[in-house]
Amino acid sequence: MAKPRLENILFRTPRVIWHLIFWAVYILFFGLVYGSFEEEYAKQIAVQASHALVQIPAVYITLYILMPKLLFKEKFAAFFLSFVGVVIVFSTLSWFEYLFIQQPLFWPSDTFQSPLINVGKILKHTNNIYPVMTVAVVCKWFKYWYQEQKKNQQLIEDKLEAELKFLKSQIHPHFLFNTLNNLYALTLKQSKEAPEVVLKLSELLDYMLYECNANRVPLSREISLVKDYIELEKIRYGDRLNVTLNVTNENGDESVAPLLILPFVENAFKHGASDELEGSWISIDIALKHRELILKVENSKSSYIETEDKFAYKEGIGLKNVKRRLEILYPETHELNIHESTDSFLVVLKLNF
Repeated sequence: MAKPRLENILFRTPRVIWHLIFWAVYILFFGLVYGSFEEEYAKQIAVQASHALVQIPAVYITLYILMPKLLFKEKFAAFFLSFVGVVIVFSTLSWFEYLFIQQPLFWPSDTFQSPLINVGKILKHTNNIYPVMTVAVVCKWFKYWYQEQKKNQQLIEDKLEAELKFLKSQIHPHFLFNTLNNLYALTLKQSKEAPEVVLKLSELLDYMLYECNANRVPLSREISLVKDYIELEKIRYGDRLNVTLNVTNENGDESVAPLLILPFVENAFKHGASDELEGSWISIDIALKHRELILKVENSKSSYIETEDKFAYKEGIGLKNVKRRLEILYPETHELNIHESTDSFLVVLKLNF
């Protein structure tokens, strides 16, 4: 919370307030410093205020003309030369200000006579100009740099958010169409399973269409989605497929990104329930231990599976999609491995909260 409050103070306070504070602090600081030499504090504060008559236009010409037109456009040489030019011009004006304002007001008894154009005195008066200009440039540059960093970060976040929405919308809902076809067949047969299919399908659609708009959902809700999906697929495959689901510590209060587990399960059904396989099986193990989610999804495969089918399993759009989502959402806190044996594929996901 400290950082947002600091941002509110620094960037939402009216600019004129900060500028008034800057000049007040600057005049008081140097007035007190120089005043301490001879304990003439009021006089030196007035002298510094007199200097400000020349310093203020020099600073704002630099801040609002030179920096936007040159420095922010990376015309560094032109900015440096212009900066030096402003210092020389206003150092000359500072010398004039000393001759015609400060000397009569603060040192009327000083009988020192000097020509109007005195190069040595003008160069000496650069000390009244370039320090305050430099401080102002540093402050302005820091603000510009910070806002650019924030803008770039926002662009990155917006891009990632758009990518996540696209990836989420791509999660392949083939099972919805398959389930609708199965439901149609069941209604033709007037099967007693049809109402249950409609209920589970409606719950699943409600979750995918509405609840998934949140950035995080309870892990228990994600597991319920997996259970509903498995029940629907069991109706589709019947006795041709053996599915086991083991869940440990299902009621944990952790939350995850929505639709993070389902793609792995869907992928297992897609590749592990082929009509070409006899005795197809899928094993799903979901465990939550010490704030670590461990997901294991294993499915049967034919010993004679083609090379392109292996590639489709490991690099298909479903897994590529979820891999990218994991990289964005859990860049340093997840581990994903895919193992292949002669008769099965095994996916192991470890996710730290």
